[in-house]
Amino acid sequence: MKQETVEIQKELFDQKTSALKKYQQLIIGKIGLGSLIKYELIMLLTSWVPGALGLVLRMKLYPLLLGNVGRGVTFGQNVVLRHPHKIKIGDNVVIDDNVVLDAKGQDNDGITIGNGVFLGRGTIFNCKNGDIVLDDNVNMGFNCHIFSASRVKLGKNALIAANCYMIGGTHKFTRLDISPLEQERESKGIDMGANIWLGSNVQVMDGVTVGHDAIIGTAAVVNDSIPDYAIAVGIPAKVIKNRKDAAKDV
Repeated sequence: MKQETVEIQKELFDQKTSALKKYQQLIIGKIGLGSLIKYELIMLLTSWVPGALGLVLRMKLYPLLLGNVGRGVTFGQNVVLRHPHKIKIGDNVVIDDNVVLDAKGQDNDGITIGNGVFLGRGTIFNCKNGDIVLDDNVNMGFNCHIFSASRVKLGKNALIAANCYMIGGTHKFTRLDISPLEQERESKGIDMGANIWLGSNVQVMDGVTVGHDAIIGTAAVVNDSIPDYAIAVGIPAKVIKNRKDAAKDV
């Protein structure tokens, strides 16, 4: 389990640090005039540009900011990049409009996206000194959210429907003299196997493992681990069937 005390408001409003330095620390992840100018120019000139011209500009210029970018990667309009040097993307990836890739952290690896991945419009990847790893051919619907304070991993061919939320961390609340906000954040991480399918609006809580080839029904809340080939539904999610058993009846 990873434990940290993080009070973002104190970092933002620290009077000892200049606004420019805070911006570089929180958004760019590097201190230096060269990194600042490159980031600002590329985002200003390309992030909003519509149509084919915008796609071409971002395809050519975003790799100058990112840690690694493969062949045939498409970036939609208004993609947000934070600590971009810690974002690594494979081949033939589609990142739709308004996606947020936030790899922020002091000593994390950041965001790693495999080959053939699709990220739907409005999806948010939010690292708070954690890592997010997507294996090949993951497909995420619109407005999904992954938060990681340690490590969240999705296996190959994972199908994630719209509005799903993977919550890779929480705050302690054992003390009564201070708010949960001021207490340690802890994270066990989330590990989801290959070939899974999450229905829309599923929430997966910290510390959960979802086995390979499992299916989670719409709007389920997964607060305990799910075995391989299971079909689980409900709040909290309960296993109702094994896909191997169901296949025998076909």
